[in-house]
Amino acid sequence: MIVAFSVTPIGTGEDVGEAVAEAVRVVRESGLPHRTDAMFTSVEGEWDEVMDVVRRAVDAVRARSSRVSVVLKADIREGVTDGLTSKVETVERYLAQ
Repeated sequence: MIVAFSVTPIGTGEDVGEAVAEAVRVVRESGLPHRTDAMFTSVEGEWDEVMDVVRRAVDAVRARSSRVSVVLKADIREGVTDGLTSKVETVERYLAQ
């Protein structure tokens, strides 16, 4: 599965980068395939391991704020691996035509 998620502290002001960095640190240290962009971090793996990473990322932000917002989108598809790369490659292939 691939999960794209964002976790944001609420009530801590406009600068949330430091708290968000702690969530991204959790994802990077997980060893799972991942990507981070301006809006979301995507992580790929089995259900239990991905959801554990999301939970720990949320906990890392909760350590800095008593209120946290989480947005999550999941693509659950058996038999697919390396979806983070292959999905983008498919779109790029169509764009090159």
